[in-house]
Amino acid sequence: MNRNLIKIEGLLVFAACIYAYVMSDYKLLWFFAFLLLPDLSMFGYLGGNRIGAISYNLAHTYVISGLILFLGILANSDMLIQVGLIWTAHIGMDRVMGYGLKYETHFKDTHLNRI
Repeated sequence: MNRNLIKIEGLLVFAACIYAYVMSDYKLLWFFAFLLLPDLSMFGYLGGNRIGAISYNLAHTYVISGLILFLGILANSDMLIQVGLIWTAHIGMDRVMGYGLKYETHFKDTHLNRI
């Protein structure tokens, strides 16, 4: 049940980010062009499981994307707001698909399940 709640939560986050992006009149082309950019963090696995898990988790936690979004709102910076929304949407999308934060044991070991 917890896994399903996290998937629903991810869907709501993803939908809210798209809604906020569209309502802010930002171009959807940029949204979809950069939506998968946080997955570049997987290159950290070239340095081993520990470094890979750290780099992946830093790019896939709501803490950093939320902080960027918050700073963008405070600074009234459209660029930071867009980055925060796209990044947060990516994390929500990953949660919907069942991808969680990684453990150092193996790429497939996540806080949601083994993929």
